[in-house]
Amino acid sequence: MEANETTQRNTLVVRKPCFGLPTGCPQCLSAYIYLKLSQCSFHLDYHLNYPDSDQIPYFEAGDSVIYNNEKEGIIECLKKDAGDLDVGLSSLSEWIPNKVMLTTWLADALEYELWVGSDPSSASSIYYSDLSWPLGKVLFWKKANWVKLKHEISKDNAEVKEEEIYGRANSAYDALSTLLGEDNYLFENRPSSLDAIFLAHALVVLQAFPESSILRTNFSKHANLVRYVQQRKEELIEAVGTSPSNDPYFGAGASSSTSGGPSTSSSKFKRKPKKEQQTKEEKKYKRRAKYFVVAQVVAVVLFLSIMSGISDDGEIELDDGDLEYGYDD
Repeated sequence: MEANETTQRNTLVVRKPCFGLPTGCPQCLSAYIYLKLSQCSFHLDYHLNYPDSDQIPYFEAGDSVIYNNEKEGIIECLKKDAGDLDVGLSSLSEWIPNKVMLTTWLADALEYELWVGSDPSSASSIYYSDLSWPLGKVLFWKKANWVKLKHEISKDNAEVKEEEIYGRANSAYDALSTLLGEDNYLFENRPSSLDAIFLAHALVVLQAFPESSILRTNFSKHANLVRYVQQRKEELIEAVGTSPSNDPYFGAGASSSTSGGPSTSSSKFKRKPKKEQQTKEEKKYKRRAKYFVVAQVVAVVLFLSIMSGISDDGEIELDDGDLEYGYDD
């Protein structure tokens, strides 16, 4: 039994690599970094379909799967099954406030800049560049409007909301810079799940966003945070390629740069067998495939109608914000 467990294959499935990162998706990248910090042996694979799926990333260990949309989230599940980095840290008085900043203030700011910022190219490269242009445009518009609704952003309060979101992000950067000081990690100079979450955020900000990015500009003002990110990047992901075809980790062992750490091979999974879940997923994906075909046709018709200004009276009246977040032609 032990021999089978020690040889089981662990695979982290993520969105595609881009911007010199093993994956451009912040959630996928945080899971990747957590496994590397945990010194867990795993393979890296890429899921190029259904970019709007909330199940990605997911972690396969033997016959069991951990999906991102599980109630606790993939990081909390990996803490149970790939080794808990936070033992002795999560009880610290400063742990909860900093976790809240990372998972709300900074997560909101990253989400805002990806989907509501002036340059949509970063989100397009991460999520939609493999889709047909009309479908990618429609999915981007849908997500951008979802983010606006989530943050209650309207034409009347857009500037105020933006100032609030970036103001909270700046406060978080200041606090984290003070917390880190000259250490190599955020807490007690040892890796934690919050390091994985923050490093994923920072790497996307520094490498996926253009120089004009407000988040990138504000983050770069903190020299110790930049140093911290660059050092951890060199240790964890510097050697990773930028595409599945030339990525040395694609379909091959992506073991940690430091050997001898805990492995998920000794974990006891309590989730549904992978085969059963995949059967349900296959049925779901077949249904969704039909939707994507129809959506592509609708997207083309919708876009051509908007561009040509077709309506019953020969004109089309659009809210200023309706097409505000589309791609630049």
